[in-house]
Amino acid sequence: MNSFDFLVKIVEQLREPGGCPWDREQTHATLKRNLLEETYEVIDAIDNENYDSLMEEMGDLLIQIIFHADIAKERGSFNISDVIKRINEKMIRRHPHVFDDLEVADAREVEQNWDKIKAEERKSYPLKKSVLDGIPSNLPALSAAQLIQERVARAGFEWDDVSGVLDKIYEEISEFKEAVTDSEKLHEMGDILFSLVNLSRWFGIYSEEALRQTNMRFTRRYTGMEEIARSQGLDFNGLSLNEKETLWKEVKRKESLQ
Repeated sequence: MNSFDFLVKIVEQLREPGGCPWDREQTHATLKRNLLEETYEVIDAIDNENYDSLMEEMGDLLIQIIFHADIAKERGSFNISDVIKRINEKMIRRHPHVFDDLEVADAREVEQNWDKIKAEERKSYPLKKSVLDGIPSNLPALSAAQLIQERVARAGFEWDDVSGVLDKIYEEISEFKEAVTDSEKLHEMGDILFSLVNLSRWFGIYSEEALRQTNMRFTRRYTGMEEIARSQGLDFNGLSLNEKETLWKEVKRKESLQ
């Protein structure tokens, strides 16, 4: 019951004639949403440090991989063994400091060597000539911006120090203030966000994670304000901004005591 092969056989049986009608109808395209949702549920379990949930969600994510492999097998494209073989080869090839005799000084040198190996790999793919090739178009915008900036920085397109990044942020904010049309404001807001992501990268902060934590923190505090208002018999929506600000400070005070 706890073997990988057993799980593969479960999926195969579900998709065989006489199996589950819903499972048999699925395609790579129809399962995209499921794959994305399961991925975010794994992230949510990690954020909540719920390891029992993490175990379950990782299983749900794993089944998505096996489903896609089974669909590909039916099409004659590849099977789950091909997937495993390819990733095994890639992991060994990209870690010569572990599986070969290459010596590295630290994690930074590992990253640099990783990039060199990937650059060599790209040469074998005629359609992939840029360091920016292969970045998924559906990646969340903050994640995509940071990945773009990491790649071009490693290729030498980088500020000399963080002051250049900060100056760029101030410049973009000034341009936003001067923007007149909605189109201009949209353009400049994008430039501001892109520059802020670059600042995150300079300090080793993953911008997507930083914003996700802020979203969670704001949500927790806002619902805390609503709960205090209800406990006091107050209509939260009818409170003035100053009254809500008082509740906000109370929520933050309680957080500091935990």
